[in-house]
Amino acid sequence: MEKGDTVINVGPVDVTLSYRREIMPDQGLMVQVYGDVDGQDTEILRFDCFDQAPHYHYGPENMNIRLPMDKTTVGTPLGWTLSNIRTNLAAMVRRSGYDDLASEIQANPVDQIKMDEVEACALSKSRDERRTVTHFRGDHVFEAGNIRFGVEYRDNIGAANDRGVAIHVLTDHLGQEFELLAFDCFEIAPHYHYGPRNQDVRVYWDTTTSGHTLAWTLEQFKAGNLANMIDRAGYPTVASGVDNHLVQAILPTIEEKAWALVGTNQR
Repeated sequence: MEKGDTVINVGPVDVTLSYRREIMPDQGLMVQVYGDVDGQDTEILRFDCFDQAPHYHYGPENMNIRLPMDKTTVGTPLGWTLSNIRTNLAAMVRRSGYDDLASEIQANPVDQIKMDEVEACALSKSRDERRTVTHFRGDHVFEAGNIRFGVEYRDNIGAANDRGVAIHVLTDHLGQEFELLAFDCFEIAPHYHYGPRNQDVRVYWDTTTSGHTLAWTLEQFKAGNLANMIDRAGYPTVASGVDNHLVQAILPTIEEKAWALVGTNQR
């Protein structure tokens, strides 16, 4: 990996920070530790504090041992990372295969005041650079208890001029409407979003296995999977309030409208 865009020297090493949003479906802050090894600026450790699959690397340019962070036990991946850089860096550098640098760190521990700067910057980047998306709610809206469905046909999407039906699952909170799920049943790059305004987990369909993506989406609703998907998107309270009887009652109307939009917009 290239060196992060924010570099803070903490004494014997540099800590670099870069927010990675280009990874689908994941995103999060990348924290790297760089040190001088035989006159070369070398990546010693890398911590990928991602939302879905956080992990870290010992010696990316050496042995590249990759290990997962278990969010159940470590808590916040970024907090765990910064704590280990503050208190356990020499041991981690040694395991990465850089004994001389580890000894230097033991003799000259990291500057804790500079680490405070690293932490403040890391929290700021994690908050301000997060990838989210806000969609139009849809031209046709159908109410179903504590949620509603917005249906629309989207055209000229992105550089590839993609197109297709989009279904938005919406709710109200604190006087605002926001999107829980979005299903973009496009022709070229069909995908769906868990929590577009939260973690924005994007899953791209494999149409070889899923078949027609609009049919797949409607089948999830019919099978009663909606509450589980809303829960995964990060909204358990909304999920627990989903009335599946109301959803099933409105589904034939949603299905009719969605397929009508497909027919109207065929090339």
